[in-house]
Amino acid sequence: MSKKLKGLVLAVAVATGACAYGGIATTADGHAVIARNDALLFGLLRAVYVCNVTPAGLAGCVAGQAP
Repeated sequence: MSKKLKGLVLAVAVATGACAYGGIATTADGHAVIARNDALLFGLLRAVYVCNVTPAGLAGCVAGQAP
């Protein structure tokens, strides 16, 4: 019985805490689009941010806005 319980706990841990990834792309008008996703419940926490690119870095990031 303990082997089945260990297998179940391992399967739940892998399904809820698997890898995450992100990506960045720039647009012609000086914005950066940042996409973030994780494997928690098949991408439950996915988000897209649009930021202004400045010489100091990214500024004025807004979630869910079209570039």
